[in-house]
Amino acid sequence: MLPAIFHLTDQSTAMNIGLFLVSGVGIAILGTRLTGLGDALADRTGLGEAFVGAVFLGACTSLPGITASVTAALDGFASMAIANAIGGIAVQTTFLILADLTYPKANLEHAAASVPNMLQGALLITLLGLLLVAMVGPQLAIFSFHPITPLLFIGYGMGQHLIRRSHAHPMWQPRMTSSTNTDQPDKESQRYTLQRLWCEFIAIGALLVLAGLIITRAAETIGGRMGLTESLVGGLMIAITTSLPELVISLAAIRQGALTLAVGGVLGGNAFDTLFAAVADIAYRPGSIYAAISDREITMVALTIVMNGVLLLGLLSRERRGPANIGFEGALVLVLYGIGVLILRYG
Repeated sequence: MLPAIFHLTDQSTAMNIGLFLVSGVGIAILGTRLTGLGDALADRTGLGEAFVGAVFLGACTSLPGITASVTAALDGFASMAIANAIGGIAVQTTFLILADLTYPKANLEHAAASVPNMLQGALLITLLGLLLVAMVGPQLAIFSFHPITPLLFIGYGMGQHLIRRSHAHPMWQPRMTSSTNTDQPDKESQRYTLQRLWCEFIAIGALLVLAGLIITRAAETIGGRMGLTESLVGGLMIAITTSLPELVISLAAIRQGALTLAVGGVLGGNAFDTLFAAVADIAYRPGSIYAAISDREITMVALTIVMNGVLLLGLLSRERRGPANIGFEGALVLVLYGIGVLILRYG
């Protein structure tokens, strides 16, 4: 049964579409449970919502996406692998703005201001900058991968160390206002043992990996039969579907009042998603994957840097209310993502 699922070229188009949709729904459902687990782990471990949202939730919700990029790279679809990584970051940033529409009290970037979240945004832009250098610079390959690939892992690790330290010993604090939401422990987090929380967290992660693998193989088959480009399949079909946990978690976290978790989960997940490209580069055996991509992926990296730069400006300026209650940064992010979709479709 498993080999038949994992090699979907022998299955009908209807079967591939069905598996794609069922896996996407499964990812969304699992993301709902992850919200409560993340909030409980943040309280029980004392690590804080911003750090747990960024590192543990960000990594776990990224498992379908990283599985998709690695699978595509192993199958020889270089543009699809990178488009999924960058497209996921772009759509998750957009999801945060859509989630902001459900919080009527204030602009989410104002209410969830925290030093760790702003550092996550700065780290993300730095890692995306490294990716852009790898794509437009000299195409070198050491052991079949680009020298910048290990720098992405090192940069991510160093960045998370700084962010963890900023939670324990912040050098400055955002100004508290009547709309600011602070990270406070929840009594409900004491209901379950820490061991049970971690076991459930790991089990959900394993299911997300399985869903990511099925989605990628189904999308490869569907895209090939419909004549879609790798960039479009990776940057939209796979990226949006595998990013559903971020949307679900953001909506659920806002409903539970865990605003720092909502923002930290997206920004941290985005920073982790840059490692999709690094892992895909290692999995892509013909050489450096950055030498095999199209101009669409390069343009999308640049556009994603702008999107997250705008979001970081919003976190720093903390506009309390704006058009549709999302602030100037939210409106600009939505416009920029629309431009990105047009680039993937017609570029």
